Amino acid sequence: MKFTLSWLKQHLETTATLDQIVEALTRIGLEVEGVENPGEKLAAFKIAKVLSAERHPQADKLQILSVDAGNGPLQVVCGAPNARAGLVGVFGAPGAYVPGLDVTLKLASIRGVESNGMMCSTRELELGEDHDGIIELPEDAPIGTTYPDYAGLTDPVIDVAITPNRQDCMGVRGIARDLAAAGLGTLTPLTIPTAPVIPADAGTQGAAGADGELDPRRSGNNGARTGAGPDVATLDPEGCPAFFAQTVTGVSNGESPEWMRRSLIAIGQKPISALVDITNYLMIDLGRPLHVYDRAKLSGGLVARKAKDGEQVVALNGKTYTLDATMTVIADDTAVHDIGGIMGGEHSGVSADTTDVLIECAYFDPDHIARTGQKLTLTSDARSRFERGVDPAFLEDGLAIATALVLHICGGTASDVTRSGEPPLEPRVIHYDPRLSADLGGLHVAPERQARTLLSLGFTIGAITSADAFSDALFSTIEGKWPVTVPTWRRDVDGPADLVEEVVRIEGIDNIPSTPLPRMPGVAKPTATPEQKLERRARRAAAARGLDEAVTWSFLSDAEAAPFGGGAWTLANPISEDLRVMRPSLLPGLLAATGRNLKRGQQSVRLFEIGRRYLAEAERATLGVVLAGDRRPRGWRDGKAATFDAYDAKAEALALLAASGAPVDNLQVMGEAGDAWHPGQSGTLRLGPKTVLASFGMLHPSVLKAFDLDGAVAAVEVYLDAIPPKRASGFARPAYTPPALQAVRRDFAFLVPAALATDTLVRAVKGADKVAIVSARVFDVFTGAGVEDGDKSVAVEIVLQPTAKSFTDEEIKAIADKVVAAAAKQGASLRG
Repeated sequence: MKFTLSWLKQHLETTATLDQIVEALTRIGLEVEGVENPGEKLAAFKIAKVLSAERHPQADKLQILSVDAGNGPLQVVCGAPNARAGLVGVFGAPGAYVPGLDVTLKLASIRGVESNGMMCSTRELELGEDHDGIIELPEDAPIGTTYPDYAGLTDPVIDVAITPNRQDCMGVRGIARDLAAAGLGTLTPLTIPTAPVIPADAGTQGAAGADGELDPRRSGNNGARTGAGPDVATLDPEGCPAFFAQTVTGVSNGESPEWMRRSLIAIGQKPISALVDITNYLMIDLGRPLHVYDRAKLSGGLVARKAKDGEQVVALNGKTYTLDATMTVIADDTAVHDIGGIMGGEHSGVSADTTDVLIECAYFDPDHIARTGQKLTLTSDARSRFERGVDPAFLEDGLAIATALVLHICGGTASDVTRSGEPPLEPRVIHYDPRLSADLGGLHVAPERQARTLLSLGFTIGAITSADAFSDALFSTIEGKWPVTVPTWRRDVDGPADLVEEVVRIEGIDNIPSTPLPRMPGVAKPTATPEQKLERRARRAAAARGLDEAVTWSFLSDAEAAPFGGGAWTLANPISEDLRVMRPSLLPGLLAATGRNLKRGQQSVRLFEIGRRYLAEAERATLGVVLAGDRRPRGWRDGKAATFDAYDAKAEALALLAASGAPVDNLQVMGEAGDAWHPGQSGTLRLGPKTVLASFGMLHPSVLKAFDLDGAVAAVEVYLDAIPPKRASGFARPAYTPPALQAVRRDFAFLVPAALATDTLVRAVKGADKVAIVSARVFDVFTGAGVEDGDKSVAVEIVLQPTAKSFTDEEIKAIADKVVAAAAKQGASLRG
């Protein structure tokens, strides 16, 4: 929300400085994002007079001007058609930066003639779109004066971030009201224009006044009315509860007044025409969106109704939108002309030829606006206000102010007002105990001061309707809890806690005393839950292994969730259509982040995230890992980079499970992990046949294609909630006691069926003697010469650990026989 300081002062009588206003805005909850002075970038441009103008000897369309900017004549080459002797305009000397051209002027030679700067047009100074000639100023403009000072362009622009709950501050007047309540001045009165009574035989009203400086908020009338109001109605009381309208005939849609164009340009709005600028100005000024139709382009009356499935409209942005039956539209007898409360249609928009207009001022339901905007992925200034909730009591007054501006600037005659439907105006009364300020807000504020604060913000307390009407005698008549009536423009206030917030923010959150929480004597007890401790261990282990932590959205698009089985839960009111499905896996978010990193030139991506998967039955704590790109960069030994494979994923899964306290020695590797994983290059780690602790391996090519990823990608999902909890064994670790006797290692080479998983063989070998054999591992797998087709050679190393005494040869041979026998049960035979 942008506005200028002078614009704010039209609503706020104040002597506060810019710094005081900016500080107060942030203090009361309206965070200032920035302040800029548009005149600063034009400080080098001065008012200058053209002393003489002669034809350029080498170019018919160029002239050689003698220009005086207060320091004597300078020679300037100019191609503007309106350049002439005696003209007063804006001059930029060498060294001045021209924002519209993005160039810094310097001494130049143009067709052999030296030029010392330039005379500027409005487009070159980014003050408008006119580029047909240089700026022409009045003859009495002071030569040598800095142009921003003369033109009033030194007005600071304040940019405020408005939170979604403060719909009242989407207009300059709402911000001024807050500042007045904070003690920075007085809110100026807002006088609503009224129509005088005229005789039946009176003619139409004249055109706009000569000065062009009407302030519609303080104007006494909006012109005489003749004729009945327009034919409008609302047939959609849910989406559009109220539809008010008024017509003005005989308008002249030219350029808007200088004061209005200057205000809009200062905040980044492009002036279009008087009729369009009026609606934009009132939307920023009073937070009241309106729309103006060219009556000549309408067929019959206008109605607010539900759209028909498949109905289309070309909006003012030039794009075609396909509508459905949940959306509210404004339509005539033949076509849709407005996506209600979001954007008008291109067909019925006003133009320079418009002579008769219909001014629409409607109230649209915020929830309907939000859903329609999300479905169409269409944003606009009107939508941002309607979906927050505009003041439902300001339809009549807003229409009156808009009509007064149209009559004054464009001329014409206004009709009566047509009112269809009723805006939601049920008063909300909150019974408020002033002691809650201290109890809930932690700040003691005198009841009288609380009352004045609420009254200045527009609330009423019993019979006291304003801060000006406050008196001690009247206030003393209120007993018990105060009956506080919420103003119609504060949709966000619905309980006593909200009133406490209003009082505290105006008083200043910085004034809340810092009170330490009570602390029990002695050493504090640990507060982390076992689940939090588990996640902490897993996070530290992942970081220690060189993985980078990522934090991704818990919501996905349908397309991202589909490769992982789709989402079990979908948001009814998402912040974006791309963030509507609650993630069934952590991998989609990590894959999207991986793609962004790879496309930005990252050679190796190792990401992990700890978060929640949202399944049909519950939320599940999960650790996800994605490995992509180079595992090892190319080097002088082999010249090639090494990429990640399924074994890298398995190693990460086992290491993370071990750090999380899982009994990794008892885990089984089983089957493929699912449809999202590469068949034959993925698996699961299980504790028993049913308890899956992790999935690992390479992702399916179709998944990589869905995320626009090239090359192979390895991944891991560790299901933290499936890890069995450890039994409490005190804080201290057991003492490390290495075995007294040296371990014995023996190697076995087995011929096994090619389909046999080596993990099955290793588990059988290790279980041959659970006391003596402390570990077993595969160190070689071979197929080829000497091994029959359908078989493979698997070499296993076992470690025997003696306890009381060293093994004898006979004992070692007995253990070896057990190993061979256990392997034989799995179809393995000792290789000769």
